[in-house]
Amino acid sequence: MINYNPKEWFTFIFRIHKADTVRKLFPMFIGLSVYAGIIGMLELEVWNLRRYTELQHLSIVHSLLGFVISLLLVFRTNTAYDRWWEGRKQWGAMVNNCRNLAMKIEAILPAGNEADRLFFRHMIPNYAFCLKNHLRGTFVPEELAPVQEFAPDIQQHVPNQAAALLLRRVHELYRRQQISGDQLITINQELQALTDICGACERIKNTPIPFSYSVFLKKFIFFYVMTLPFGYVFSVGYLIIPMVVFIFYVLASLELIAEEIEDPFGKDANDLPTDTICENIRKHVAEVL
Repeated sequence: MINYNPKEWFTFIFRIHKADTVRKLFPMFIGLSVYAGIIGMLELEVWNLRRYTELQHLSIVHSLLGFVISLLLVFRTNTAYDRWWEGRKQWGAMVNNCRNLAMKIEAILPAGNEADRLFFRHMIPNYAFCLKNHLRGTFVPEELAPVQEFAPDIQQHVPNQAAALLLRRVHELYRRQQISGDQLITINQELQALTDICGACERIKNTPIPFSYSVFLKKFIFFYVMTLPFGYVFSVGYLIIPMVVFIFYVLASLELIAEEIEDPFGKDANDLPTDTICENIRKHVAEVL
């Protein structure tokens, strides 16, 4: 995730970073410039279509369609941002649940029970790291603190294995009468919340926007931009070249930004800082336990 000062907005105009859509769209800029130049030359120089007044009114169609495409892009951007913000809320809940679970374990366990404290000190952050890598489709054992009982099968659901181990350890404490039944119920609420957060994040990741909607919007942008020279070349001449490039940059950038943030758990520049969040969980749990 990119950290920045939102108040220094003037510097953003001249700042180019790896997530800038200009880098991704630059080949299309070149192709559209050549295309718009050819269409302009054919209509103005070769075919001499200025005498057909009907063609000069094609810009009216683009004005009407521009309103429609703006509504679609607003809906697309808002939908993607809702997914990004929902993911951030779920990871905020993850931080709070890990802290609460650590504080309850610290308050409930009797003095001198260092083995169980060490287990929870390692396994609570391990669950956060397992979930982070699960959402990315990877497994990084180097990030996990060593726990003898935890040897996950990476072919199966790793966060579930970590949660099951935590739950088994809590029930073992109950059987050893280290915690009471009421305390077991209290701790179980936090453990259940961890799995609920995992399910919510999986729902965000595994449910993209409908395919037909995404395809239609891309086709709409493409045909809208590709037909611009036919209607506006009579009004602006060869200035249609930078005009088409700029309009395509605005429309396509909104779509690219929405595509990037609708899955907020990856490693893109605008994705959630889940690596930092996991490290903070490890730090805070170690402070408590």
